[in-house]
Amino acid sequence: MNIRKADRNDVKDISRIHALSWKKAYKGMLSQDYLDNLEEDFWVSAFDNWITSKALTVQLIFDKNEPIGCIAYGKSRDNTLPDWAEIVSIYVLPEYFGRGCGKSLLHYALSDLKTMGYDHVFLWVLDKNHQAQIFYKKNGFSETNEQIPCEISGQQLIDYRYTLQLT
Repeated sequence: MNIRKADRNDVKDISRIHALSWKKAYKGMLSQDYLDNLEEDFWVSAFDNWITSKALTVQLIFDKNEPIGCIAYGKSRDNTLPDWAEIVSIYVLPEYFGRGCGKSLLHYALSDLKTMGYDHVFLWVLDKNHQAQIFYKKNGFSETNEQIPCEISGQQLIDYRYTLQLT
């Protein structure tokens, strides 16, 4: 498996990975109707904008030249943590869950963020996403007491902030 930086030509693959991962990872957390109707191209325009504007760096991981996962990260979007980095998303195709792809992507991004000069990184995890919470804790992140409400398709949810010191 290899990892490379994504460009605008990859946005359909990135969006597809997100959608297929969401359908599996968020089953029971988000409405099944929402997940069933989530289109594979839902994130195409968002990732096209983020990559074009260089607001986020996106890395793809490949198995036999097929994209199977991605991570998006960059400068904090939270004005209260202006000198921090943020991991915005990390997803792999469901058939690759538990096979180390997410860990590889995460460690690649953390190394890249450290090279960029960041000392701290944070991310948000849904309160009901116990698998993700375990994953991030195993990889050195700590849950904070910070939380924010979020809404997905009319459903009210809570995100918890997780942080990691890079230096």
